[in-house]
Amino acid sequence: MAKRIYSRKIYQKNKKREKRGRFVLILKFFGYFVLFFVFLFLFLFVYYAKDLPRPEKFTERQLIQSTKIYDRTGKTLLYEIYGEEKRTWVPLEVIPNYLKEAVIVTEDANFYQHFGVDLKGMVRAVLADLKIGKPVYGGSTIPQQLIRSTFLSIQKTAERKTREIILALELDRRYPKDQILEWYLNQVPFGQNTYGVEAASQTYFKKSVSEVSLAEIATLTSLIRAPSRLSPYEEEGRAELLIRKDYVLDRMAKEGYISQAEKETAKKEEIEFAKILQPIEAPHFVMYVKEYLEKKYGEDFLKEKGVRVYTSLDWELQEWAEKVVEEGVEINKNYRAYNASLVAIDPKTGQILAMVGSANYFGDPFPQDCLPGKNCLFEPYPNVTILSRQPGSAFKPFVYATAFKKGYDEKTVVIDEETNFGTPENPYVPRNYDGLFRGEVTLRQALAQSLNVPSIKVLANFAGLKDSIQTAKDLGITTLTKPPSFYGLPLVLGGGEVKLLEMVSAYGVFATKGSHVPPVSILKIEDSSGNVIEENKKTPKMVLEPEIASLINNILSDNEARAPIFGSNSCLYFENYPVAAKTGTTQNYKDGWVIGYTPSIVTGVWVGNNDGSPMQREPGIVLAGPIWRRFMEKALMPL
Repeated sequence: MAKRIYSRKIYQKNKKREKRGRFVLILKFFGYFVLFFVFLFLFLFVYYAKDLPRPEKFTERQLIQSTKIYDRTGKTLLYEIYGEEKRTWVPLEVIPNYLKEAVIVTEDANFYQHFGVDLKGMVRAVLADLKIGKPVYGGSTIPQQLIRSTFLSIQKTAERKTREIILALELDRRYPKDQILEWYLNQVPFGQNTYGVEAASQTYFKKSVSEVSLAEIATLTSLIRAPSRLSPYEEEGRAELLIRKDYVLDRMAKEGYISQAEKETAKKEEIEFAKILQPIEAPHFVMYVKEYLEKKYGEDFLKEKGVRVYTSLDWELQEWAEKVVEEGVEINKNYRAYNASLVAIDPKTGQILAMVGSANYFGDPFPQDCLPGKNCLFEPYPNVTILSRQPGSAFKPFVYATAFKKGYDEKTVVIDEETNFGTPENPYVPRNYDGLFRGEVTLRQALAQSLNVPSIKVLANFAGLKDSIQTAKDLGITTLTKPPSFYGLPLVLGGGEVKLLEMVSAYGVFATKGSHVPPVSILKIEDSSGNVIEENKKTPKMVLEPEIASLINNILSDNEARAPIFGSNSCLYFENYPVAAKTGTTQNYKDGWVIGYTPSIVTGVWVGNNDGSPMQREPGIVLAGPIWRRFMEKALMPL
C-alpha cells in the first residue's frame, strides 16, 4: 500500500515536471517567436531606412514657391509666375484655428496623442479595406501624409508603406507637433497645381487663408482627401465636395470645435468659387517687368524660389488709365484710329505709375481676319509704349532746349514764311498745321503754337542737328542711333522714331528742372524669407540746366501763347493747375501724341493703328487729347 502511494506521488511529480517542461518550451518558443519578429522588424527598419532622406531635410530644403508681382503697396497681386506648382508659404500662426482643427479632426484625430503613426487607425483602415476587398483606406497620419507627399511615391505597396511608417516615426520623434502641422499645411496638395493652404485659398476664393470663412475652411479641408475627384470645376466633383464639406462641419461640431449654430450657418452659406484663369492685372506693365526679371534671374528661379516683386505701379491710376484708354478708342474708331497707349511716371523718381500698352490686352485684333503684323489696325499684345513710333511735333522741345543752351531765348525772332529747305531739283517746303504764315514770331510763340516752319529754322540755324540729337539722348532717348544726316531737318517735326515711355521720361527732365531718372518699374524684390535681394537705388542726374528746363516749362504751360492755334479753353488747359503740355501729329496722320506734366506726374498718350495705317485727318490734340485730359484730371484732382 505504502509502495503504491509512493509510486503515485512519483508519477504526479513527474507529471508536473512534464507540464512545467512543456510550458517552459512554449515560453521559449514564444520568446524565440517574439525575438524573431523583433529582429525581423529591426532588419526591415535598417533595410528600408538606409536610403531614406533624413527628416532634417524639411528644414534644409526649399519648397517650390511661385513668384508674385505686386503693385507699389503690396496689396494688389498683379501676376503670379509658377511652374508646375503654385505655393505660398505662411507661418502656422497666420492660419485660422478653425482650419487647423478641421484638418486634424478629419485627417488625423489623434494627431497630438500618437507618436507618428496611429495603430488603432491603421487597424480600422485594414479592416475596412478587407471588407471592401481593395486598399482604399490608408489610415495615414499627418506625419505619414507629409512624408509621402514630400519624399515617397503615391503607389500603395507594402514597401512604400514601411518606408512611410519608419520616417514618420523619426519625424515625430525629432520635431514638435506644431512644426509638423505647419509643414503639412504648406505642403499638402489641393488640386489645380496648388499646394498649401494659402495658395489654395487664393486659387479657389481669391483671398488670403487668414480671411476665409468657416464654410470655406470646411471646403478647403474637404479637398485634401481627393483634390482631383472633388474638383469644384466639374459638376460631379462639386456636388461630392459640398457633401464632404458638410461632413467636415459635422465632425467639427461633434468634437466641440464649433457650436451647432455655427455649423448650421456654415452649411447654409453659398460657396462661390473663383474662375480658374491665370489672373493678370496691368498686363502690358506686368509683361514689361517679367521680361526684365527673366533676363536677370532666369525662368526657373522665378518659378521656384517664391520671390515677391514690389513694382512702382499705382493700382488706382492704372485702373483709371485702362478705362480712359479703352473708352477713348471706342470714340476714336469714328476717326479710323483703333488703338491707343498711355504711360505715366513720377518725374522725381522715374517710377512708372501707370502703363497701358494697348486699348485691350485681351481683345481681338481688328479686323478679325488680320494676321499679326499684316494690316492689323489693332493688335492687343504689343506694348506700344515701348515700340518705336514717330512723335511728330512732340520732339520740338528738345530742339528748342538745344537752342536755349546756345544762348538764344524765348524772345529771339524767326520769320514764319514759305521756305524751301531743299533744292530747286529736290524741294522741301513744309507747311504749318493751319496752312498760314505769320511773319515774325518769337521762339515762345513758335514752340507754344507748334509752328513747323519756324521750328525747322530753329533746328537749322540755332540748335543744329547733331547737338539736338545729343540733347535728346542726354534726356533719355535711345532710339536715335543713325547718323544725323539720316534724319535731316524733318527730325524737328518727328522724323526720328522714339518710344512713348522714353519720351515721357525725357519730358520728366523739364518737370524736375533738369534732373533725370531712367524709368523705374521695380521698387524692391524680396526672397521667400523676406530678405531684400534687389532694391531701386536709381538717383537723379542733372542733364539740363535748370534755367533752360524752367523756360521750356513756362512756354509749354503758357495758355495765352498757344491759344491762337489750340484755343483758350483746350483740353491742355487746367484752370487751377499750371500744366505744361505738347502735342504731336505725324505726316499723313499716322500717329497722334499728347505729352503733358506737372512737377509730380508726366503722362503721355499715343493714338493710331498698329500697322501704321493713316487715321482720319485729325491732329493729336483731337484724338489723344481727351484721353490724356481725363487721366490727368484723375491724377491731379482725384474723382
